[in-house]
Amino acid sequence: MIRNRIAAIAATTAAAALLLTACNGTENAASAAREGAAAAQGSLSFTSGSAKQNNAAPGTGDWANSPGKPASRPVAKKWVQLSASQAGDLNPVVVNGAGFTLYRFDKDTANPSKSNCSGECATTWPPVLVAPGGKIFIDGVNKSDVGVVKRDDGNLQVTVGGWPVYRFSKDLRPGDTNGQGVGGTWFGVTPDGRKAGAGEEGGAGGEGGSAGDEQGGVDDEQGGAAPATSVTLSDERNFGDPSEGLAGAGCQNVARDDSASSLQASGTLKIWSERDCKGDSKVVQGNIADLAPVGFDDRISSVFLG
Repeated sequence: MIRNRIAAIAATTAAAALLLTACNGTENAASAAREGAAAAQGSLSFTSGSAKQNNAAPGTGDWANSPGKPASRPVAKKWVQLSASQAGDLNPVVVNGAGFTLYRFDKDTANPSKSNCSGECATTWPPVLVAPGGKIFIDGVNKSDVGVVKRDDGNLQVTVGGWPVYRFSKDLRPGDTNGQGVGGTWFGVTPDGRKAGAGEEGGAGGEGGSAGDEQGGVDDEQGGAAPATSVTLSDERNFGDPSEGLAGAGCQNVARDDSASSLQASGTLKIWSERDCKGDSKVVQGNIADLAPVGFDDRISSVFLG
């Protein structure tokens, strides 16, 4: 009996020691990551003004990033520009040196900074990367709100207000905001790291809400509302991926007929059941989290914008 008790105590002690070692290992790893990011940030150069104002070399940094593509070449990581600006209805929102909207992800964390977007996610949402020793041009953003975090692949990702920031693969032109509200978790980032959007806490762009909180309406007439110049069509209700962005003026055919179950737009547009804006139609306004009630679930083949 005594031997059994001694053996049990020994086993418990060993298990506790292993648990303590594991906890210490996790804490040590996290601490090392923080120290590494801090050291890397110390090696960066923070410069006031835009890249153009500071005579950055053509074909480098943000100017070397292909629209919608991850930054894979070293020359594309030489510098990043963070500018407080306006894109679509987002004001203020941070854009990069090429004018592309930057986003934050609700599933990341800001304190401590941590990116939870990798693999296919990082292809759809290319992280904003800067090389150790690189430059960050700050244009209307406080230096105290800017930092970097070391990703699992070893790259340094820029943070704003602690939040890792990204571009969106379907933003193909400067000023596009096709990523706003996607999946209810992706939002443009403000200069202090908050969600860009309505500007009110708890609203579509506030910390407590999502794009789905502002359910758009259906109207037979536009009622004076501004026409939308872009729309994001999502295959899932509540703006879930996969999604497709359309922009411009006039009739636009969707790439995948009869797939959309929700849409996001900053004004009014007309949706059609057939290509080339033919067939059944409906004028809609704003974000529609579920197209079924308006009779267009999996029925959109074209839209009229502008």
